[in-house]
Parts: sequence; C-alpha cells; structure tokens
Amino acid sequence: VAKRFETSHVLGALLASSPLLAQAWSHCTHANASNSSFVVEHHDDTVYVAFSGTQTSALSSSVAGGELFGPVPISTGGGQELFAPLVGGKGDDAQPVLVQAAALRLFLSLYNSSEFRLLVSETGSRSVVLTGHSMGGCVASLVALHFLCSSAGSGSPSPASLLCITFGSPLLGDDALSRAVLRERWSGRFCHVVAQHDIMPRLLLCPLNSMPPRLVTSVTDLMQSWHFAVRYPGFSRPSFRLSDDQRTELHRFVGVHVAAAEQQQKSPYRPFGNHALCSAEGAACIDDPLIVVKLLHLTFMADPGSSSIEEQHISYGDLVAEISQNVLSKKRIRIEEEPTRSSGYSAGVSMALEASGIRIQDMGAAEARECLETRMWRRPNMNCASLAIKLAKVTPCRAQIEWYKTLCDDDMGYYDCFKHRKAAKRDAKVNMNRIKLGHFWDGLLAKLQDNELPHDFHRRSKWVNAAQFYKLLVEPLDIAEYYRCKLHETRGHYLPHGRARRYEVFDRWWNEGEEEVREAATWKKKKRSKFAGLTQDSCFWAKVEEARECVKRARAEKNPAKLAKLWDSVSGFEGFANRLIERKEVSVDVMAPRSSYSLWVEEVKELKLKRASSVLVGVERNRVPNRGCI
Repeated sequence: VAKRFETSHVLGALLASSPLLAQAWSHCTHANASNSSFVVEHHDDTVYVAFSGTQTSALSSSVAGGELFGPVPISTGGGQELFAPLVGGKGDDAQPVLVQAAALRLFLSLYNSSEFRLLVSETGSRSVVLTGHSMGGCVASLVALHFLCSSAGSGSPSPASLLCITFGSPLLGDDALSRAVLRERWSGRFCHVVAQHDIMPRLLLCPLNSMPPRLVTSVTDLMQSWHFAVRYPGFSRPSFRLSDDQRTELHRFVGVHVAAAEQQQKSPYRPFGNHALCSAEGAACIDDPLIVVKLLHLTFMADPGSSSIEEQHISYGDLVAEISQNVLSKKRIRIEEEPTRSSGYSAGVSMALEASGIRIQDMGAAEARECLETRMWRRPNMNCASLAIKLAKVTPCRAQIEWYKTLCDDDMGYYDCFKHRKAAKRDAKVNMNRIKLGHFWDGLLAKLQDNELPHDFHRRSKWVNAAQFYKLLVEPLDIAEYYRCKLHETRGHYLPHGRARRYEVFDRWWNEGEEEVREAATWKKKKRSKFAGLTQDSCFWAKVEEARECVKRARAEKNPAKLAKLWDSVSGFEGFANRLIERKEVSVDVMAPRSSYSLWVEEVKELKLKRASSVLVGVERNRVPNRGCI
C-alpha cells in the first residue's frame, strides 16, 4: 500500500501551472464575443481554434423539450463517414454511438461551410488546440473527434498533434462514445474543465423532461443571461439573478438527479476523456468515467461558500487565474487528517479532495475519499499490468502441457492419452495445470466484464495472441475430459452443449481483432512447409468425436434417408479434415497411429468397403439377362 500514489492533484497542478488553460480561455472569450462560429489564432507554433458558445442562444429556449439536448446516433446526417472509427465497432462494441442532438446539428452545419474547409487546410500538419466554452466545448469535442477519425483513416489532412480543452461544457455522448474513445486511446486528447458548482456539465445527467415548469423558466432565463454576459463581456455580472428559493430548488434538483445517474445510470450521457474538477484550491484530473460522475455529484453538493450558480458558469477566467496563482506561489494545501492516515497515498487522496473543493468537514468527504481510494484498484491500466504478472506466473503450467504434448505425439497423441489416462500421475498433473489456466482466463474475463480492464484490451495483440495459443493448446484437453466423463451421453455433444464461454470469446477476439493482429499472423497467408505445432481448429477433436458417432450409427442404420444424411455428415468432415491436412494446419499428433482421427479413417475405409460390396451384391441380384429380350 505504501508504494501506491494518488496523482490526480499532481496532474491538476501541472495543468494549472502551465499557460495552456489561461490561453485557451482567452481565445474562448474572443470567440464568444465575435460574430463567427469560431476564431483561429496563432500562438508561437500552436494554432488555437476557439468555438463560440453563444451560437446556441436560440436553442436554450428548448432546454426542457429533449429534442435538441436528447441523444441521436452520431451517424445522423452523414456522420457514418465523418466518424467511421467510432461507428465501426464490432462484437461487444457494436452498440451505436449516441451524441447530443444540438451539438451534432451545430457541427454538421459548421462542417458543410466553406470556413471549415479553410480551417482544415490551416490546421493540417500543425499542433492544434481546440477549445470552447459551454456548447462551444461540445462543438470543439466533435471537431476533435472528426480530426482524430480522419487521422486514423486515409481521410483529409489532419493536425500533427491535437488537444481539446473545454470549459463548462455539457456532456456530449453516451457510454458507447466513452468506450469508443477509450478503445481508440484518445482519452488523453480531451481535457474538460469543470467548476465546482457549475450546473451545465451536470445538467444532462438530469431528466430534462421531468424538470418542473418553474425550473425550466429559471434555467432558460439563466442561459440567456449567460449568453448576454459572455457575448458582451463589458457586463461583468449576469443580468438575471435567481431568488434564494429558486437557487435552492435548482441545486436540489441537479444534486438529486446527478446522484441517481451515478447509482442507477438512468441518464444516457456519460463523460469521456479527462475531467479537471476545479475549485479555488486547485484541480484534480480524473479519467475514469464512473469516478467522474461520482465526483460531479459530491463536489456539487459540497458547501458553495461565497460562489453562486449564476456566476460559476461564466467565471472560468477568474477560476483559472486563481488556481494558477496558488500553484505558482507554491501554496500548500492543509491536510486536516487524523494521525492514523499518514501514508503518502492517503495524503495524496486528501490533496486531491482539497483540490476538487471537498473539505474534510463536508458531508460527502468520506464517500469521496473511499471513491478515490478504491479507484486505484479499479484503474484499468494497473489491472492490466497486474494481469501480465499473473500470466507470467501461470506460464509454467502451459509449458508443462506443451511438454506433455511432445511426449505423446508419436503414439496416440496428447488428446487420446489424456482422454484414456494412460499415465495416471502424469495425467493428473496435466489436469491440474489445465484447471489452473482455466481459472486464470475466467478471472480475466470477469475483470473485463466488470470494466476493470482497458476497453481496448481485447484488441491488444499480446492478449489476443496469448488467448489464441491457450485455446489451441488446452481446449483439446477440455474436449477429452468431456468425452472421458461421457458427458455427451447426458448433455449432448461438446460443441453445442459443453464448450466453455471463454473459448467463444477468444474466437471473437481472434476473428474481430485489429488488422495488425491478423497481419502479424503471417503463417495464415503463407503455405506451410511442415505441420503446425498446434492444430489450428481447437474444436477439431470434438468434430472427430461427432464423426465417429456418425460412423457408428451408419453401421446399424437401415433407413435409407437417415443413412444418406449420416454419409453426408461423414463426407463433410472428411473433406474438412483433408483440407486441414493438405494445408498442414494440423499437428502431427492428429496422424499418430492410434489417435482417434486415425481410427476414424480406418473405420470409414471399412464402412466404405462394406457399402461398396453391398451395392455390388444388389446390382448382381437385380441384373436382368439380355437374351430373350425383344
């Protein structure tokens, strides 16, 4: 435990100490005050593109309607081509990506303009920072996603490096978008700056269609006043002020529904990228979507002090300046903790809570602390590294099975040796290794299902290849155990009734893996000069068992129609096996003298001879003499 560190406040301090946030916000104020949908400014070698957050003032009157701020497929209006990597998920990632309708409408309008084509040419092969305030941040995020999708394919010229910074931006997309960004490893390209009591980044976690009419009026008036304040920055305060009752009701409505969204996931929206949760004390950078939703609730419910809902959304400039000044002046954050919590990690958690605006005496402090402390164990990349160590520990089990296979190749093959238990002590050890490996891979899949591993885990070549090798080596032993215990007599054959789920998952990984994984398997494209080390169809022996039963049934079958079906099955497997052998995609153990496959070949030959002789006898009996015919 002493070696663990909480780094969210360190990343926040690093971000605040750089001029990046101040410069990005400065460009946002210029964009908000302009008549254009975006402004382009050069700063040293970097191109800043700021998108206006005031272009949506006409939309704010529909905050409760749900049509504009409801989710729609990102493929709407031509998005299929513009965001191809995001909408091209397979298997578990085939869920359609949904984004906010208003943001997508604004992006498509911008994309189809001549100004956007000039923007693409001006940012090509340059270092680019895309930024925006409020709805301008949503548009900036969609432009960033489009540029990233273009660079992933063979589309138009894209920036050499890209960073998207948003201020007080509403949530943009659903869980499928969050997963897609993680899968493509783009999370580091997005930094969403969120003030502690700004309702806009939290508003779409609430069911807008259930908002009371009086709150709809309050929020609509508030948005219009924000628009006026940033459009005309000479007015330092919003023209509309909430009453104490209105402020309390809005605070309670947002707090309750954000908490419900975190617990029950009723809202279709989910965070993606990194979120810098800011207060006057600093910033904490969080990249876990579940933790972000949790902290959006807990930071919002903390004591607001002198800040107000009306001012938080338009005061990011003051907030960034205050945080930067605190960091640059090396202001120390007090850690008011009991002496028992003295480890470096615990101190780091306390500093992260202070930076995000949660003090020790706040009601949600204990819950927030527990959230950050458990975050370490849920951190996907750390879990992935831990799994790599565990894989190394079970590798000897795999090596012993390989050694066992080599010993058995010349006689019966390791499938039949294991099935018939020819060497009890040796076979028992192999069985134990088989069980240990199965437990490891089942545990890995459980972590993946619980979102404790990176979302692109199943596309990483190391794990795809390791799972494929495990499947080819060990599944024949599982098949042997299934038929040795005669489970096929009570449950049915292995393929439809006995195959473990993990093998089906690994099949999908292998078949739907990234192009580079398949390209790395050069043996699939070149003709083999010798037999494979492992039979390339891990279910080959299950098919052998089914084929042997077909032969057995064919010997006793009298019904011509049923016999014809059995012969079709036998011929089908015979052709399949011959193709594998011809391409040398089987291991030498398949053709071992006493293997089940070799016995099946002899059984088929014998049955064919018997069938041929019976046909000849029938022909002789039915032959009609030619003499005497007219």
